[in-house]
Amino acid sequence: MTTVTDRSFGTGGVPTTAELLARIAEIQPLIRKNAPQGEQDRRVVEESIQACRDAGLFKVAQPKRYGGYETSMRTMLDVSAAVGEADGGTAWVVALLNVCAWMTGLFPQQAQDDVWADDPDALVSGVLTPSSESRRVEGGYQVTGRWFWNSGSYHASWAVLGIPVTDDQGEVVDQGLVLVPRSDLSFEETWFVAGMKSTGSNCLTATDVFVPDHRVISVPQAIEGNYGTERTEEVMFRSPFVPFLALVLTGTQLGLGRAALDIVRANAAKKPVSYTFYTTQADSVAFQLQLAEAAMMIDTAHLHAYRAADDIDRAAAAGEYPDHLARARVRADTGWIVDHITKAIDILLTAHGAGSFAEANPLQRIWRDSAVAARHAVATPAIGYEVYGKALLDRDDHITPLV
Repeated sequence: MTTVTDRSFGTGGVPTTAELLARIAEIQPLIRKNAPQGEQDRRVVEESIQACRDAGLFKVAQPKRYGGYETSMRTMLDVSAAVGEADGGTAWVVALLNVCAWMTGLFPQQAQDDVWADDPDALVSGVLTPSSESRRVEGGYQVTGRWFWNSGSYHASWAVLGIPVTDDQGEVVDQGLVLVPRSDLSFEETWFVAGMKSTGSNCLTATDVFVPDHRVISVPQAIEGNYGTERTEEVMFRSPFVPFLALVLTGTQLGLGRAALDIVRANAAKKPVSYTFYTTQADSVAFQLQLAEAAMMIDTAHLHAYRAADDIDRAAAAGEYPDHLARARVRADTGWIVDHITKAIDILLTAHGAGSFAEANPLQRIWRDSAVAARHAVATPAIGYEVYGKALLDRDDHITPLV
C-alpha cells in the first residue's frame, strides 16, 4: 500500500470562503463565455475546468491530508452558487464532483489512499442508485452494472457507485457504495437532454470488476452516521449523510436564481413593455411587482438553504448526528429551495418577455438548467414535503430510506 504524506496545510494554507468567492469572481467571465460551447459539446469546456481547478474549487470537500480544504456545507453552497451565477452546468459539475469527494472521505483511509495518495487532484464522479449486481468473492466483490447520470464523468478518474451487497449464498443483505477506478469502467454517452447539457452526466458500466472490501461501505449504516473512515476527528466527514447529499444540489439553483434576477433587473431601464404606453419595464408597476415577488422567492430560498447548511455544520462540529425529524426537514428545505427558485425564474422570464427565449439570451439557458436540475430525484419538492410531514406526525410509514 502506498504511504501517504500528510499534506495538511493547517488553517494558514486553507483559503477562507471569502477568498474562494474572490477567486470565483475572477473566473466568472471565462466560465460565462464558455457556457454556450459547453452546451454544444455536452461537457464543460476544459478551460473552465482548469480555471476551477486552479482556483481550488475541487478541494473544498477533500480531506486536508491530501491537500484539500475540508470546508463546510455552507462553503460548498456558496462556491457552487457563485459558479452558478456564470453557468449552471459548470456549477453542477463542481458541486457533484465535490460531494463525491466528500463521500470518498467517508471510506476507510486505505480506500482514500487508493484515490488520492498518488494523485491528490483526482476527481470522483458518482451515482447512488444500485443499478448493478455483485457477487461475494474472497477479499471483496465482483461487480457488474450500469450507472446512468454520472455528472462530471468526463473529468473524473474514479467513481463512487451504488451496489447491492450479497452474502456467500448470493442473497442481497445490504446496499453499498463502492469506489472504482475509472480505468476499470466503460463509458457510454447517454446524456442528451434539454438542460444541464454541459454536465456530461453519462453512463458508466462495469463487467465483473473486482472491488476489494476496503472500498465498500454500507449505505444504511451511512444514513445513520456510521462511516468507514477512521479519521473521526475530521469535522466535515461527520456531517449527516442524506442531508449533505440533498442540500448540495441547491447551490447551483441559488446561483441561477441570482443570475436571472440580475439580468432582468439590469435590462429593466432600457427594455419597453411591448404593446403598452410604458417606455421601459422599470416604469411599469406590474413589472415592479413581478420583480419584487421573484426577488423575495430567491431570498426565501437562500434563507432555507443557509439555515439547513448551518444546522448540518453545527451538528458536525458538535459531533452530534441529527435525529430523523431534523434530517427530514433538510429534505423539505431542499425541495422548498428548488421549488421557489424555479418559480422565481418563471416569473422573471415572463416579466422580461418573449425575448428571454432567444438562443442568444442566457436567460433561456438558466431557465432550462434550473428546470432540469430541479427534477433530481432527491430534490423533488413533493417527496421532501411528504417525508417532513410524516416526520412531524411521528408516523413510521416511511416512503424512502434517504432521510
